Amino acid sequence: MSIEQYLPVLLFILVGAGVGLGPLVIGYILGPNRPNAAKNSPYECGFEAFEDARMKFDVRYYLVAILFILFDLEIAFLFPWAVSLHEVGMPGFIAVLVFLAILVVGFAYEWKKGALTWE
Repeated sequence: MSIEQYLPVLLFILVGAGVGLGPLVIGYILGPNRPNAAKNSPYECGFEAFEDARMKFDVRYYLVAILFILFDLEIAFLFPWAVSLHEVGMPGFIAVLVFLAILVVGFAYEWKKGALTWE
């Protein structure tokens, strides 16, 4: 094996690194740098990051995050179904209608319980 056989791989790595690092370097060089207290303050999960670990926090933040992930994953199941709709036929269509009905009932239940309201 000669070194010429590895040239395409080396070029691929170099172009990939250039595409990945180029915008970062350009943004660092040309981007504005105007720090202020609000931008430099630590912020994570709805409260200050470096306070007492035993402090009370609002659990609704995590409830909304979990609900978002839950409904987002359920909607993600619709994409493969939509692609294969022609192959699954009417039984697949009815199964997805049942799935969506369960999803809507769960969404209505969460809405009625007030899990989606933020005060």
